[in-house]
Amino acid sequence: MSGTGQDPNAMPWGAMDRFQAHYVVRREDGPGSHALAARTVVETEGHCGARRVARVSWSGAGPLADALNADGELNAMIAAMGRRGASIMVEPTGAGVRIHGPWRAAHEFGVTAEEFGVYDRIAGHVRAA
Repeated sequence: MSGTGQDPNAMPWGAMDRFQAHYVVRREDGPGSHALAARTVVETEGHCGARRVARVSWSGAGPLADALNADGELNAMIAAMGRRGASIMVEPTGAGVRIHGPWRAAHEFGVTAEEFGVYDRIAGHVRAA
């Protein structure tokens, strides 16, 4: 049966080894939930392995997205994190706002000092909105 192409060590059904770090900023008051939703829009340059982040902007329907777009230093910090790390979402929850990046496999999961600095700066904008 060696010619069937099946993996002899197939993964079982169930939870996968993917993780996502969430940063929650508690907010009891403030604008409606739609005003606190934003996500990065990443523009790249180059092709294939030479592709790099050229510019980061934010899309959203409220003052939070405007404040994040106005912070050029924050957007430069995000661009320096690379294509995968530059994908960030800000979503309102019941009593707060959740900030998170992409899902990562178990072997690559972790939070660098640069990532923490970016999320902390975003949280500052969320508190001020």
